[in-house]
Amino acid sequence: MEFVNEKLQEFNNYLNGRKVAIIGLGVSNIPLIEYMHKYNANVTVFDDKEMEEIPEDLLNKIRAFSMSFSFGKNNLERLNGFDIIFRSPSCLPTRPELKKEEDRGALVTTEIEMLMKMCPCKIIGVTGSEGKTTTTSLIYAILKHAGLNCYLGGNIGTPLFSKLSEMKPEDIVVLELSSFQLMGMDVSPHISIITNITPNHLNIHSSYEEYIEAKKNIFKYQNEDDILILNYDNEITRKCKNEANSKVIYFSSKEKLDDGYIVDGDLIKECDNKLRTHILNTKEIKLRGTHNFENICAAFAATKPFVDEKQAVDAIKEFNAVEHRLEFVRELNGVKWYNDSASSSPSRTIAGLNAYDEELILIAGGYDKNLDYSPIGKYIVEKVKGLVLIGATSQKIKTAVENEAKRKNRVVPIYECKSLEEAVDTANKISNRGQVVLFSPASASFDMFKNFADRGNQFKKIVNSL
Repeated sequence: MEFVNEKLQEFNNYLNGRKVAIIGLGVSNIPLIEYMHKYNANVTVFDDKEMEEIPEDLLNKIRAFSMSFSFGKNNLERLNGFDIIFRSPSCLPTRPELKKEEDRGALVTTEIEMLMKMCPCKIIGVTGSEGKTTTTSLIYAILKHAGLNCYLGGNIGTPLFSKLSEMKPEDIVVLELSSFQLMGMDVSPHISIITNITPNHLNIHSSYEEYIEAKKNIFKYQNEDDILILNYDNEITRKCKNEANSKVIYFSSKEKLDDGYIVDGDLIKECDNKLRTHILNTKEIKLRGTHNFENICAAFAATKPFVDEKQAVDAIKEFNAVEHRLEFVRELNGVKWYNDSASSSPSRTIAGLNAYDEELILIAGGYDKNLDYSPIGKYIVEKVKGLVLIGATSQKIKTAVENEAKRKNRVVPIYECKSLEEAVDTANKISNRGQVVLFSPASASFDMFKNFADRGNQFKKIVNSL
């Protein structure tokens, strides 16, 4: 008998004639426009951009569907009297306009939350300040290698809400979930992972506490049949066990756990009641850095209910670094160039620095997310032979390095540049055979680029033109 998603059918019937607001014309919400039109919802589209900034093909679609719209700085002034409001991840549920509508009785939600509520199959969700994209990609690669039918979405992949009608109970959905997506959620995945929690996005969240609480929604609504996978080495994630209703599995690169998964020297091991079994030698894989070995531990734990160990190991051995994450670009005159543009916080760049034994030339700096840069000084002074800085955070990074260098009685040559082109040219001039040039900004990209991917692509283009 063919499977019928009754929850989805009920929702589709409910949409007929309902007043629906779609806030933000980002990647996740654009498919909603067609979906809501298909089921005869009365839609109004909102976006902070002015009309001339909206892509013409999107405007034409909105007009063809006879949808109302409100664009510009004060677009949410027209947010009144809606049945359902789909917010974009960057439009936090704490916005007063959303709270007012919610108090009046509107359902304030997101594309990803409604997907999770109506999904007929198991969901694996990954969040964390660092490592979530690689971990999510690893999990998806393992499941696909094993021949399972699965869907990749959330922060990566394609928006999956419009794919709900295709999903069957035996399928698996793998989601990367940001704090913005998790904030306000009242549903959790069946298998949840928190890779770590460190300060991030403090230019958008009202406090670090708000950011942490948003992350915790990935497990708060689990039950005793579900699984929560946590980084034992991170104090915040380790303590999440105290709030969990589900089975907790730890992973660690610092402790010899009795149960869970550990990085022990060059080996990744599974621990079961103090019995530690060797699974994989890290020298057999393409990923670099202890942080990536931790991501592999989390992926092993998440996929164990679905695939056998050999299938998982084979998939990991074939896995290449995700684009913009310690991505090898080229070797030129004996110097290897790596693109780590996705590292948008100091802690992510520290993990990148620790992935290399070679002498490093570091290109860093970018948009300021109000983060503390003092911890990065120690690692740059220890590992970097030349520091090339660009962007708004240059002075913060420079101060952190100079303070640490003074304490250690060392000198790190620092070069301040006005553009990425100048930074690459400088790094090329000061690097020597056998060294690595690492582009790991420790900062967001929005001061000079559309996003981290645009920044990384521009870096690769410049490097490949040398």
